[in-house]
Amino acid sequence: MRIETRGLTFEVTEGGPPGGPPVILLHGFPLNRHGWDGVTPRLNAAGLRTFAIDQRGYSPGARPTGVDAYRAAECVADAAAFVDELAGGRADLVGHDFGALVAWQLAAAHPERVRSLTAVSVPHPAAFGQALLTDPDQQRRSAYIDLFRMVGKAEHVLSRDGGAGLRRVLDGVGDRIEVYAAPLLEPGALTATLNWYRALVIEDLVKVGPVDRPTTYVWGDRDVAVGQTAATAAGDHVTGDYRFLPLDGVDHWVTDAQPEVLAQAILTRIADAS
Repeated sequence: MRIETRGLTFEVTEGGPPGGPPVILLHGFPLNRHGWDGVTPRLNAAGLRTFAIDQRGYSPGARPTGVDAYRAAECVADAAAFVDELAGGRADLVGHDFGALVAWQLAAAHPERVRSLTAVSVPHPAAFGQALLTDPDQQRRSAYIDLFRMVGKAEHVLSRDGGAGLRRVLDGVGDRIEVYAAPLLEPGALTATLNWYRALVIEDLVKVGPVDRPTTYVWGDRDVAVGQTAATAAGDHVTGDYRFLPLDGVDHWVTDAQPEVLAQAILTRIADAS
């Protein structure tokens, strides 16, 4: 299906029984809504209505030009509109990578829209931002961001040789590389999705307030992009019921590597929030 909101058209994969409790799922870079394909059938079987959405830059009908169009405030406003229009104003929220950053911020700024939050891989923005500013290990892990912020060069590095660089970034998702790589190699897609990095203001992350919604944070201890300092600090920014679920031997691609475990974590969080 498609949803038209805020002057843009977003691609959505819906599933589960009509009228079931709504769950909004937000992906990150360089995945898309199909990153949830291994998770949503388990949620649907439990009676939940799921909406996995290609966010701005990823949906062909939602690619505004210019870096400012991808600032956090715009992405969070999109998520709020998804909750309002797809879920009647309140939903259980799940986010991975940049989708987690959006979900954390929506829960902090608009708690009335969020029944529960399950964040995957990326911790609370304040924990992540503080680690970026002060932790040498996290700074090393995030060095790739400097490349992704380089207009033109990042596109060249990722798309040359038929997208070999992009496929290297996706190493770890197994046989699903083309599900994610092919759409980003379409004209205009890489620039739009990389604009999320170019619009990122680290100092603004540390200003994000606490989350008082029931929250689970799932992190793989072999995540090359997010280190232990940021991961373990996430709970310092949650005032509601909080669970930290570290996964031994799992990398950044939790949605593909451990869909069963992740689905169970989401179901448990939603059940307990009820």
